Amino acid sequence: MLITQVEAIPVRIKREESYLGGIPKGADAAAYFLRPPYRALYSAYFETAFVKIKTDDGLIGWGEALAPVAPEVVCEVIQQLLAPALIGRDPLDGNVLWNVMYDLMRERGYYGGFMLDAISACDVALWDLRGKTLGQAVHKILGGAFSKRVPCYVSGLPRPTAEERVDLALEYAESGFTAFKLAAGHGARADAASVKALRDALGDDATILLDAHWVYALDEAMQLGQRLADLGVGFFEAPMNPEDIESHALLAQAVAVPIAIGETERTRFQFRPWLMQKAADILQPDVGRAGISEVFKIAAMAEAFNVKMAPHLSVGLGICIAASLQVAAAMPNLYMLEYQPPVFEIANLLLETPLVCEKGFYEMPEGAGLGVQLDEARLRDLQA
Repeated sequence: MLITQVEAIPVRIKREESYLGGIPKGADAAAYFLRPPYRALYSAYFETAFVKIKTDDGLIGWGEALAPVAPEVVCEVIQQLLAPALIGRDPLDGNVLWNVMYDLMRERGYYGGFMLDAISACDVALWDLRGKTLGQAVHKILGGAFSKRVPCYVSGLPRPTAEERVDLALEYAESGFTAFKLAAGHGARADAASVKALRDALGDDATILLDAHWVYALDEAMQLGQRLADLGVGFFEAPMNPEDIESHALLAQAVAVPIAIGETERTRFQFRPWLMQKAADILQPDVGRAGISEVFKIAAMAEAFNVKMAPHLSVGLGICIAASLQVAAAMPNLYMLEYQPPVFEIANLLLETPLVCEKGFYEMPEGAGLGVQLDEARLRDLQA
């Protein structure tokens, strides 16, 4: 069995609400926008990049990169650089092929960003092919699932006021969810007040998490971290610039709240110094940026440091969600997986059989490979 075709497909889907709230007026397909105090670009669309890998015996594997901005760049990397390296190779040689792809531009400094996003999409598709070839779910090939139900937290609570965020959290709580992540970064005092409002409304048994989106300096992060510890917060995510490992290490030593990082990192090589310097208590690699192969290796490395995993899962759609479930279930050190209801609903529109997330748990999809089938006709209608 040999790979005969690699096709990358950029997708752009209109949405009314983003992870952090409503779309600003005037945002359109041609213009990305900023949302202060956050510094990253956002899009008025759900943007993602799929890859379809076909073999000479007719099998098809699907992969997806986390590509919330400029998915065409990821697709161009796949078509120009990765496809020629994969065609004619055996898809069962997954570890070999990952290294082949990684080495293509390694010495030129491309061991992160779009290059690794593209590799990750192909890696996921290769795992899907591997499972279909062997007639087994990916988690089986990884060594088995510790549970067929993956615990998750509701992520974002995209409402403009503390009162509205509390109301939204209470709606999810009534549906059986018990863990919630707040998008913050509005100042230590304001963030602490938002968390306190959630704690007062949800009670002591709820798990509350906070994502600061990298906006704080060390002194501010320490002030907020101390307040979050008093409020029983489950983790403090992305408190400072991701390049500053040393300050994260100082923060982790100074506050009792667990420090979570990882959506910016792609490989075990990038996560290693975080573990060596004890700069993080929870790692958050994203399958759409690191692939199944690397996320599983990162989890194994983290386990040796007694560090838990909470894989990042933001705007990845059906393939990315299914891949995240497969690898998360196989981790002995899993904390929780992210769940964004608006993204989940759109993801299911692209699947022949919808994924299920109820009462704080994802259900593991049944079937070989990733366990899901894309509605390719629907996907082609949305191709950018």
